[in-house]
Amino acid sequence: MSDERINHVVVVGGGTAGWLTAANLAKQFNSNNSNSVQVTLIESPDIPTIGVGEGTWPTMRKTLAKLGISETTFLRRCNASLKQATKFVNWQQAPKAGVDNHYYHLFTSIFDPSDFNLAPYWQLGKIGDNLSYADSVSVQGQICEMNLAPKAITSKEFEGIQNYAYHLDAGLFTDLLREHATEQLGVKHISANVTGVNLDDDGYIQSITTDTNGTIDGGFFVDCTGFKSLLLGEALNVPFKSVANTLLTDHAVTMQVPYENEEVDVASCTISTAQAAGWTWDIALSNRRGTGYVYSSKHTSHEDAEQLLRDYIGPQAENLVARKIKMNVGYREKFWHKNCLAVGLSAAFVEPLEASAIFLIEAAANMLSELFPKNRKSMPLIEQKFNDSFQFRWQKTIDFIKMHYLLSKRSEPFWQDNKHPDTIPATLLQSLERWQEQALTDYDFDNVYEPFPLESYQYVLYGMGFEQNLTYKQSAFDMADTA
Repeated sequence: MSDERINHVVVVGGGTAGWLTAANLAKQFNSNNSNSVQVTLIESPDIPTIGVGEGTWPTMRKTLAKLGISETTFLRRCNASLKQATKFVNWQQAPKAGVDNHYYHLFTSIFDPSDFNLAPYWQLGKIGDNLSYADSVSVQGQICEMNLAPKAITSKEFEGIQNYAYHLDAGLFTDLLREHATEQLGVKHISANVTGVNLDDDGYIQSITTDTNGTIDGGFFVDCTGFKSLLLGEALNVPFKSVANTLLTDHAVTMQVPYENEEVDVASCTISTAQAAGWTWDIALSNRRGTGYVYSSKHTSHEDAEQLLRDYIGPQAENLVARKIKMNVGYREKFWHKNCLAVGLSAAFVEPLEASAIFLIEAAANMLSELFPKNRKSMPLIEQKFNDSFQFRWQKTIDFIKMHYLLSKRSEPFWQDNKHPDTIPATLLQSLERWQEQALTDYDFDNVYEPFPLESYQYVLYGMGFEQNLTYKQSAFDMADTA
C-alpha cells in the first residue's frame, strides 16, 4: 500500500481555499489528461459563499496568470478593483481634531531596501524633509490620496506602473474559479454534503461518504471545510491551538454598502481604521464597498459593535443587513497529517488584518503542488517539511499582526490589554528590543518562508512612530559627508 501511486486527490469544501487549491493542483498535474493525477472537489450545496469584500497581495497576479485566467475576465467577473496599499487610520493614537493620523503600508518603494535601505537616512533626517516614512521612500501613498490607479488602461495584463494587488468579491471569485477549474483544468465537481470520513487500518483517510453521491475514494485529501475542519480536526483529531490570548479580537460584523452613484471614486487601498475595541475595514469593489468591524467581545457588546459600524458607514447603513461572524483565532498543531492537508480556515485563522489569509492559501496550494507525494511511502518527509514551513509562516504572521496593536499609543482598555506582557510573543519582543538600537536588515528576514518582507515591517514600524537610537549610523553618515 505504501508504494501504491497516488492518482486521485479529493478536495473537500469549496470557497476560495478549495477551488484555488483544486485549480492549482489540476494545472500542475495536467488533470485534463486521464492518465494524470485526477482532482475531485466535493462542495456542499447548503453552504453559500458570501463575499464581504476581500483584499489580496500582489502574489495573486502570478496565481491568476499561472492558472490561465485573464485579468480582464477576473476584474469584470469578480467586481474586482486594484489595490496598491493599506491605509491605517487612527492606529497610532486616538483621533484628535486637526491632527492627521494615518500611515500607509505600500506595495512599491523607490528602492527595494534589500538593495539600498533608505530607512536609516530617513530616521536621521537625511531624506524626507519632515515627510512620513512612506512618502519619503515612495510616491504610491500620494497616488492613493489622489484616487489614482497603479496602472493605466493601456497597461498589459498583470503589469502596472506601480506594484498592485486586488480587492475582490469572494463569492464571485469562487464562481469564477469553479467554472475555470471544471471547464479548463479538468477538476471534477461533486455537489453533496459529507456524512462520513472513513479511515483505514493505518489511520489514513480512505474515502469520503456523501449524502447523494455515495462513497468517494482517494489517495490524498485536502480539507477546506472551514472552521469545522471535518477531516483534519474531527476525523484525524489534530488539535487546534488558540492564540486568542495574543490576538484579542474574536468577532466581526460586516455590511455591504452600495455606491450612491456611478461617479464615486473607488479607493485603491484598503482602509483600516482603529476603533475603541478593534478596527474597521473598508474595501472598495467596482460595484460597492465591503465594510466590517473586527472587535473583541470582552471589550464591547455585539450590539454596540454593530452600531459602531453603522455610525462609520453613515445614513446609508439604515437599511443594510449586518452579518455577525465568530472567529476562531489560532491554528492546527499540524497542517498536514498522514494523507490529509488542511488549507484555509480549516488550517488556521488569525484575523483579516494585512490580507494574509488568501496569500497563505496561495502559498499552501503552491507548496502542495510542487512537493506532492507520489505515494504514501514518500509522505512523512514532505509532511514534516510542510508543517515546519507553515508553523513558521503562521507564527511570523501572528507576530506581525500583534505588532500593530502593541505599538499603538491608544489608551482604551482593548489597546492597553494588548500591551500586557502575557499577550506578547517572546519572538516579537526580542525583535523590537533589537530594533530599538539597530536598523532592520536582511539578516532579520533570512528565511525563505518569510511571509512579510523587510519593507513591510518598515512601513508599519515607522508609520506607528517606533523610535530607534541610531547614533552609530549618524556618526558614519557624518564621516561620509565630510570625506
